[in-house]
Amino acid sequence: MGVFALSAGSKKELLNVHEALVSVVERAVRISVQEFAVHDGIRTLAEQQKMVQSGASQTMDSRHLTGHAVDLVPYINGKLRWEWPPIYLIADAMRIGASELKVPLRWGGAWDVEFTDSTEPPQDLVAKYVSRRKKLGLSAFIDGPHFELMHS
Repeated sequence: MGVFALSAGSKKELLNVHEALVSVVERAVRISVQEFAVHDGIRTLAEQQKMVQSGASQTMDSRHLTGHAVDLVPYINGKLRWEWPPIYLIADAMRIGASELKVPLRWGGAWDVEFTDSTEPPQDLVAKYVSRRKKLGLSAFIDGPHFELMHS
């Protein structure tokens, strides 16, 4: 069990995010073995355009625009760190929280699976996603910090 809580900045990022996703994030931070921050919740069109221009996002139809997505980044030694091992730990906590709350989630580490229903380690999901994309002759856009509600 984790001993972490959301910072004031993370709570601010969750303003206007869909309540089901907020509940999952709140549950995940309580059970995570890795501290994290909510780096992005809802985005404006201008913010999303900058993300696409920089290559950090591939769509102007992001679920961040409607409050249906969050980016969770590991917080290590007082700094946000984009490193895979701690991202996998956060992914595990999000999957457990979403399963407990029965909230279907998609994870940016494996876009083509319903993350809540998966049981494989996150690193295996990423590897298999990349492999499936390569077999189709497509590139794999991997966004480990990204979690979004599945379309209903």
